Amino acid sequence: MKTLIRNGRIADGTGSVPYEGDVLFENDRILKVGKRIDEKADEIIDAKGMLVCPGLIDAHSHNDFFYDREDALVFYKPFIEQGITTQITGNCSFSPFGMDEDTPYREQLGGGLFECRHPGSFKQFKERARGNLYVNMAPLIGNGSVRAGMSGYDPEPYSKKQIEEEMSHVKEAMEEGALGGSFGFMYEPNRYSKEDELIAFAKTIAAYDGIVTIHPRACSIVSADYPLITKKSHLEMGLDEAIDIMKKSGCRLEYSHLIFTGERSWKLLDKMLGTFYKARKEGYDIAYDNYAFHYGASVITVVFPEWYASLPKEERNKPLNRLKLSLTILMYRKVLGIDWEDLIVAYIGDGYSKYEGKSVLQLAEEEGVKPIDMYLKLVDLSDQNGSIYLGKYYNDAIVKRLMEDELSVFMTDAWVEEKGLQNIAAFQTFPQFFLLGKRYGIPPEKIVRKMTGATADRYRLQDRGYLKEGYKADITIIDPEKLRVDESIPDFKPEGIEYVFINGCKVLNKGVLSAQKAGELILRKGCKA
Repeated sequence: MKTLIRNGRIADGTGSVPYEGDVLFENDRILKVGKRIDEKADEIIDAKGMLVCPGLIDAHSHNDFFYDREDALVFYKPFIEQGITTQITGNCSFSPFGMDEDTPYREQLGGGLFECRHPGSFKQFKERARGNLYVNMAPLIGNGSVRAGMSGYDPEPYSKKQIEEEMSHVKEAMEEGALGGSFGFMYEPNRYSKEDELIAFAKTIAAYDGIVTIHPRACSIVSADYPLITKKSHLEMGLDEAIDIMKKSGCRLEYSHLIFTGERSWKLLDKMLGTFYKARKEGYDIAYDNYAFHYGASVITVVFPEWYASLPKEERNKPLNRLKLSLTILMYRKVLGIDWEDLIVAYIGDGYSKYEGKSVLQLAEEEGVKPIDMYLKLVDLSDQNGSIYLGKYYNDAIVKRLMEDELSVFMTDAWVEEKGLQNIAAFQTFPQFFLLGKRYGIPPEKIVRKMTGATADRYRLQDRGYLKEGYKADITIIDPEKLRVDESIPDFKPEGIEYVFINGCKVLNKGVLSAQKAGELILRKGCKA
């Protein structure tokens, strides 16, 4: 079937100024792109006044954990409605493959965040995913999931023999076509991996010319993962550790979600970017991805000290321990530059929906208690497993700076929650980037470039990211005049995303989603799906 898109403003993914023109594709391949195409087609779409782009690419996703569910469409729908056609998956050390299918640690494979329904090798993952994807997936293998598959959350350092066994899983995934691998140093069990294991993993990925993504140990000026008194901020130390792994292993490195959690971290923007550019000048292949909104998903225990959590319940309410706890949390808040109004409840547990969408401060005022007492109540009600949205990741100036920086690509790092308040990033991120571009005076072709060609180049995606002859027919058509988001409604369906084609299949038609499983696995060049 031939489809002709006529009279659109062609933003081809290169960053070049859009021009009025046409795109012709047949089945899953683009045939022609030009100012005027006079050829018969089975379907003609008039895109007058609309932006015709390559399908948008989400540079950081975890949606590989949802493809094998009976209700899988629920988890992909809001991403397609943003115009996203491809997602880089397996980030932050988590992947639904890289382990034996009979591992006794199934419950720990997703680090407490995701459920791995079908553990197994990468080859087995490919077989299950074939014909079963709503969007294209470009998978990474997660070091944490491989480790969890072998030994759960055991904190003991790995022996040489264990590392060799671990690398056998990594090699299998890379030989079968994974794009690279990922670390997540804030999460169990990846936080227990020592340098020899980390370097072995990164070297194995580099041997296949894969990319390594790293969720650093700290995203704020101080954290629980480094000593309190250090020469550098913990945010800088996290980047230094990532660069050290890159230098010792020879891998290409993508620093995951460059954020500056807490107002006091914002002053580190120039230092952090300077470190990236210094490494680039030295010849290292390093870059990063970033958000569109000022807040992101976190856990209720983000300012909850471990020493207090480990106390017996009868000890916790003793005046001295409560005073110490209050002072500790106050110190965290002051040092970070966040406050109770920055902690928004996402989910506490079944039966507590009245708390969702409200800040700790707001709830404290409603219940007539001190904010710290309200916070501790929420921690207890959720059995320390509640989720929140944490504010002050960025301010407007930082978002603008990162959007303009040549090393950044755009991502969501979000998934559809089964319970509780939804993460706005899963529903509105990419349209928000377009609207921010308009606000900040960033040309639309530069925004398109960040979420198409630049991301495809960064991850070496085959035949994606550009409107070019012979490339896959992943195409997103946007009406800039209708484009709208609503930050007051996290799961608001953005307006203005008119058409989405994935491998030539029209999965969004005038804003209406179809239920076609049109996605494919995108593998390293030379590997077969």
